[in-house]
Amino acid sequence: MTNDGDAIGPSRLTIPSGLDSRYMISSLKPEGVKVMSLTTIATPHHGSAFADYLFKRIGATNIPKLYKALEFFGFETGAFEQLTNKYMTESFNPRTPDSPDVRYFSYGAQLNPHLTSVFRKSHNIVMADEGPNDGLVSVRSSQWGDYKGTLDNVSHLDLINWTNRLRVRKNESYKSKSWR
Repeated sequence: MTNDGDAIGPSRLTIPSGLDSRYMISSLKPEGVKVMSLTTIATPHHGSAFADYLFKRIGATNIPKLYKALEFFGFETGAFEQLTNKYMTESFNPRTPDSPDVRYFSYGAQLNPHLTSVFRKSHNIVMADEGPNDGLVSVRSSQWGDYKGTLDNVSHLDLINWTNRLRVRKNESYKSKSWR
């Protein structure tokens, strides 16, 4: 990057979370960084019916237990509560306006979970409230800016690479216990 923000060659910055990226563009506005566009994939811009379901069903007193279980499997849980439809609609989105200098693009994803899929229940919960989804985030919630399309037959864990992380942990656990 030059001091005036012009990119030299194929200079790009990748931030893994669409919501974090929107916050950075809108609120942090780092010096010397000129953001030209943001493309998000299966980002819950409007929240998730599954997050709503969990917080309603589990209750506030049991949330720490849920977080502990998720963290055991390597899932980050710090912002999970902020993925409810209410929080996104009433708090995050109003406080995180789009920059007029940035072009926004988005993709959604949908999954048709098989009978034994870990996403079967969450998919059905989101489907009932918001329609087609990737097991956690609906296509409708994924839409932000210029919607480019829907990825078919991928789960949210596939998209954020947690599926591979789980496979690696499972294999490491298996190898450490086998052939002793």
